Amino acid sequence: MRRRLVISYLLLMVLVLLALETPLALTLASRETDRLRADRLADATRFASLAGPALRTDVTGPLVGELDSYDELYGIGTAVVDRDRRTVAESASWRAGPGTAAALDTALSGLQSSAPDSVWPWVDDPVVVAVPINDGGEVLGAVVITTDSERIRRTVLAWWLLLAVVGVVVVVACVLLAFGLAGWVLRPVTELDAVTHEIAEGDRGARVQHRWGPPELRRLAASFNHMADAVSDVMDRQRAFVAHASHQLRNPLTALRLRVEELGPSLHDEEGRAEHQFALEETDRLAQVLDALLTLARAERAENERTTVDAGAVAASRVTAWEPLARRRDLTLRLVTSDDPTYARTVPTAIDQALDALIDNAVKFTGSGGEVTVTVRRSGGGTSLEVRDDGPGMTVSQLGQATERFWRAPQVQNVDGAGLGLTIVAVLVDASGGRLTMRRAHPRGLVAQLWFPGAEPEPTATSDVPETVGS
Repeated sequence: MRRRLVISYLLLMVLVLLALETPLALTLASRETDRLRADRLADATRFASLAGPALRTDVTGPLVGELDSYDELYGIGTAVVDRDRRTVAESASWRAGPGTAAALDTALSGLQSSAPDSVWPWVDDPVVVAVPINDGGEVLGAVVITTDSERIRRTVLAWWLLLAVVGVVVVVACVLLAFGLAGWVLRPVTELDAVTHEIAEGDRGARVQHRWGPPELRRLAASFNHMADAVSDVMDRQRAFVAHASHQLRNPLTALRLRVEELGPSLHDEEGRAEHQFALEETDRLAQVLDALLTLARAERAENERTTVDAGAVAASRVTAWEPLARRRDLTLRLVTSDDPTYARTVPTAIDQALDALIDNAVKFTGSGGEVTVTVRRSGGGTSLEVRDDGPGMTVSQLGQATERFWRAPQVQNVDGAGLGLTIVAVLVDASGGRLTMRRAHPRGLVAQLWFPGAEPEPTATSDVPETVGS
C-alpha cells in the first residue's frame, strides 16, 4: 500500500512538473531565437540602408568592405541581391542555406523575413534573415543574412538540461517527502494490521499506539483499542465465570456424593440399589464435566509462551501411563518413533494433555482385541504425533463436529465423557501454532494427527512430562 501511495504522489508531481517545465522550455527556446533574429534584422536593416545608394550608382566597393568587416568580426555570411536575384555583393563566408530562397521571395515582395520561429537542439538548420532594399517605395533588392544555429542550439540545450536537473531534484525530493508522508499516514494502519494478527494469535494484551498519523486514523486506533479492551474483558469474564462456577460447584457436588453414598446401607431392595448406583455414576460424570471445564478455561486463558519439548519422550511417557488401562480392556497400545530428533515448540503441557485426550478416546471406543498406535515423526518442517485406532470411527459429518464443546456422537451417548476432550486438544494445538486433523482410517477406525512447529533442542529443554496421569 505504501508503494502504491508513493507512486500516486510521484505521478502527480511528474505531471505537475511536465505541465510547468514544458511551456517554460518552449518559451526559453523561442526567447533565444527571437533575440538572435532581432539582432540579425537590425544588422540587415543597416546593410539595406547602405545598399540602396550602391544599387542606384552601381558603386559596391564600400558595401563589400562593410560586409567583409562584419563577416570577419562575427563570422556571419551576408549577401546583397538586386531585384533580379543577381548577387551584387557578398562576404567571404556567405553560403546559401535551406530557407534562403523563400526568405528572398518574401524580402523582394517588400516584407521582412526571418526563419525559423524557434531553434530546437536537434535541428541544425541556420537562421535566415532577409530585409528588402527600398528606394521611394520601390524595392531595389534585398539583404540576406545566414547565421549558423550551433551556438543558440547549445544555449537552448543548456537551459533544457538545467530544467531537467531541477526536475530530477524536485522528483527526488518529492519521493523522499512521499515516503515520509506515506509512512506517517500508513503507520497507524500498519500497526493496526500487526496488532490484529497478534491478537488473533492469542496476545490479547497487544494494543495500537494512537499518537501517530492523521486525526482520523488516530481516532480509528483509539476505537480499535477500546473495542479490543471490551472484547478482552468479555472473554476474561466468560472464562473466569466458567472457571469459578466449575470450582465452586466442586464442593457441593462432593458433599452431594457423600450424602448419596451414605444412603446406600439404608437401601434393601434391588431396584433401589440400582438407582443408587446410577446416582453415584451421574455425580462422577458431573465431576468429570467440571474438571474438563476447568481444564478448558485454563487452556483458553493461558498466554502463548512456548517452550521446546521432546515430543518423543512425552509420547513414550503417555503410552506407558495408559498401558495398564489398555491391558485391562484387552487392547494393544504401542508407540512408533523415528530415529530423527522430534522436538516441537508448544505451549506448556500441550502435547501431554492432547495425547491424554486422544489416547483416552481411542482406548475407550476401541473394542476388545483392538489396537491403538501412537506414531511420532518429523513432518513438514515440524513434529507430527498420530493416534490411530481400529474402533468404529466417525462419519464425515461427525468429524466436522468433533471439536465442538459438549458434542458427542449419537452412538456413544451412554459412554463416560464430557464431550470436551477434543475441544481442549483443539485449543492447545491452536495456541501452539499447530494443527489438529482427523480422518477415517482404512479399513476402519480413526486417525487423529497433531502437528506442531519444529524446534532445535535447547540446553534446558523440558520433556513436558506430567507428574500424574490425567484422563
